[in-house]
Amino acid sequence: MLWDLDPQGAATFLMRVKPKLKGGARALLQGDTSPDAVVRESAYDNLGVIPAEVMYGSADIDLDEAKKSERRVERVADTLAASHEVVIIDCPPGMSLLSMNIVRGAGLLLVPLIPTPLSLRTLDQVVDAAAHVSKTPPGVLAFLSMFDRRRALHRDVLALVEGRYGDVARTVVPTSAAAERMSQRRAPVAAWMPASPVALAYAALWDEVTARAGRDGVG
Repeated sequence: MLWDLDPQGAATFLMRVKPKLKGGARALLQGDTSPDAVVRESAYDNLGVIPAEVMYGSADIDLDEAKKSERRVERVADTLAASHEVVIIDCPPGMSLLSMNIVRGAGLLLVPLIPTPLSLRTLDQVVDAAAHVSKTPPGVLAFLSMFDRRRALHRDVLALVEGRYGDVARTVVPTSAAAERMSQRRAPVAAWMPASPVALAYAALWDEVTARAGRDGVG
């Protein structure tokens, strides 16, 4: 199950799912709509999608008005987990009440890092947020993306990550024209260019994610 909570709706667009929900994302987060009632089938076997509501900018206000606002995402995720093997939530960028909801409801946070020093600062913020969100904080696994070994800055950031952070995936996802064309083809790169370096890197990353989730007891 893929739950697209990024208001830009990129995952929904790539999966060719209509970005409309009965009652909207507001009804889902406020508990007025059953999660299972808004699941859409995708073009891929065993993958359901709850689509994003494009430019849903009032999520923080709606959550703040809801009872137990800090656990609304967790409740929906728990409902989905009862009938799905894996629940993946596409999180919006930045720290907000919605993103903190997602941190609280997640078992493992997968954090993409563009190889710049500012990305390391963002990772620090995510690790700190996860550590303080609950008595049982989620795990954090970061990975470098859009990496170009020809660039000195990228190599420097890789050295910083390897020396400073313990929870960083061994897999490094390279920069790729094929990945950039996903929006043109409206399909994951693994679906139409599975032997490309970037698709193979994502497959290796998924192996690391599932191994880490198994160690952490994440369903």
